[in-house]
Amino acid sequence: MRGLHAPALRSPESHVDLVGHLFIVWGALTILIGVCTLAIGLAAASLIPTTVDAGRGQVAAGFMTGLFITFALIAVLWGTAHASIGVQVRRRRHWSRLGALLLGSVDLVLLPFGTALGMYVLFVLLRDDTKKCFVPS
Repeated sequence: MRGLHAPALRSPESHVDLVGHLFIVWGALTILIGVCTLAIGLAAASLIPTTVDAGRGQVAAGFMTGLFITFALIAVLWGTAHASIGVQVRRRRHWSRLGALLLGSVDLVLLPFGTALGMYVLFVLLRDDTKKCFVPS
């Protein structure tokens, strides 16, 4: 049974690298979702002139435009933060551990994938052997 475990994931450095990669992937996917949401917001914005002619729906189209664009900007910022922290975690910047812990803690409420990512980040970065990877030089 010993052969079933991946030897590359036994070292603390490999776990830290995996956290960095997962943050980069999570960030890229979140940015993609934000861009798609922005496209939906712009589509809702294009409906506003047509609702003026019909005399109804202008408030709803304006509200949905603002809502989608707001969510899109939040998603792009959230994804950018994850991707940039992921790069810094892989570079072992001493401050990136705290940033990853903060983002991972908030990710816990983003069911189901954010919860899994957040639990893994907390599991890896709160261990004593991985804290040594981030000692400032």
